[in-house]
Amino acid sequence: MIFPPFEYKVRLFQGQRQLFDIIRNRYVVLTPEEWVRQHLVHYLINVLNYPKGLIALEKQVPLNGLNRRFDLVCYKSDGSVFLLVECKKGGVKLNQQVFDQAFCYNTELSACHIAITNGDELMCGTLTNGKLHLSNELPQYIK
Repeated sequence: MIFPPFEYKVRLFQGQRQLFDIIRNRYVVLTPEEWVRQHLVHYLINVLNYPKGLIALEKQVPLNGLNRRFDLVCYKSDGSVFLLVECKKGGVKLNQQVFDQAFCYNTELSACHIAITNGDELMCGTLTNGKLHLSNELPQYIK
């Protein structure tokens, strides 16, 4: 895992392992993808100082007449989208198809930073003057 460990609460509820999500303020089913998403959330908040109140997880976004769900969005204080991240479970290859999925969401969200991660790798694209600049680091939060 490229993200540092964090303190977490896990419980067994109706036969399912659940992890407490500090953004949604409730327990969620602990899937391999959720494990990556939660590591990312804690990294953004505790290491990069992203404001917890401006992070949204698994919200619907309309896309070509269908409702899809993004994994993580961090907003600026003016309500515009700063960062969009598509999370995959560990072992899923980060390829053009995964980046395309994130870019499709971005046609509606207009984030200036788009990232994909599987917990072991991270790729981040920054849109500047119509050009995409790739990095393996997430941007520092800018209000």
